[in-house]
Amino acid sequence: MAIEVRIPTILRTYTDGQKAVEGGGSTLAELFSDLESRHSGIEERLVEGGEVRRFINVYLNDEDVRFLDGINTELTDGDSVTILPAVAGGAR
Repeated sequence: MAIEVRIPTILRTYTDGQKAVEGGGSTLAELFSDLESRHSGIEERLVEGGEVRRFINVYLNDEDVRFLDGINTELTDGDSVTILPAVAGGAR
């Protein structure tokens, strides 16, 4: 099962600079484990306490996984997952 995962700039150090990688799994949790097996250290940046980290946004085919089944969201062949760190702050 091939799933395209778009990697934000800040996490590309784990993917040797690649903007997108392929992964596999029937759920988002399995996908993250699969990514970890090939890109050591990335799962720790995405998952905390068995859930997607608070300041990481994950989209499955443009749908926020928090409004689906979170880390247990089911995936199918050809899906696209986008990882985006939340951005906050700014000047007053």
